[in-house]
Amino acid sequence: MNYVYLLRSIPNPDQTYIGFTEDLKIRLAAHNHGQSPHTAKFKPWELITDLAFKDKSTALAFEKYLKSHSGKAFASKRLW
Repeated sequence: MNYVYLLRSIPNPDQTYIGFTEDLKIRLAAHNHGQSPHTAKFKPWELITDLAFKDKSTALAFEKYLKSHSGKAFASKRLW
């Protein structure tokens, strides 16, 4: 399965992260152990939303959309 996920920093709730993975449990643990340079300084993270996709290209396209201006508006209204 392919996942698009939204994280929020527990100590800094204004910090959010949108990502893609094929193994959500392992990826969340990596974020919380500081193994991702982009998210290490705001750990620990809580999972807010995860969306599962059968098709990898669809998941990657949705992740890209969520990082766009209109996708951020959609996410703030519907997913956070």
